[in-house]
Amino acid sequence: MDAEAVLEVAMSAYWQRDPADVSVNAICQMAGVSKPSLYREFGSEDGLTRAALDRYAGRVLSDVFAILQGGKDLRATLDALVDFACADPRMETGCLFYKMRAGKHRLGPETRARVEEIDAAAHAAYAAFLQSRRDAGDWPGALSVEEGATYLGEQIALAITQRASGVDPARIRAMLELALSVLSRP
Repeated sequence: MDAEAVLEVAMSAYWQRDPADVSVNAICQMAGVSKPSLYREFGSEDGLTRAALDRYAGRVLSDVFAILQGGKDLRATLDALVDFACADPRMETGCLFYKMRAGKHRLGPETRARVEEIDAAAHAAYAAFLQSRRDAGDWPGALSVEEGATYLGEQIALAITQRASGVDPARIRAMLELALSVLSRP
């Protein structure tokens, strides 16, 4: 069995649909592998799901972290986040991480723990970005850094979720730019 190929199939299947709607049997069929060989490699369905999330984080979420840690000013970083949420072709079907976060009660303990780790790391990255912008003097916002980080992360999540629902990207961009304008007000 080619574990990398199976992982690609699983990540893609979970990303295209709700992860809870994708069975191990379906992944085995799509990948052309037996269930026992899949379990030997990943240990369990939970192990496979976690591995798929890890792969997704390395490929996609790492781009969001790179935007936040890019050292650009507030406006340029917010613009890059808006572009990611509204124009990145990979977000056409939504975000695998957000899908798993929304349905984490249906995930196994390993995957649920990994979702929570990624969520905490994302919040910390948003907070570090906002703190750096406050320290540089271009984010004078009245919100606390923690409130701002939560707000920013949830607005990006909403925009990506709307894309997956088929909302017009131009409308999403307009609404997201309006929502994020509160972060750049004096």
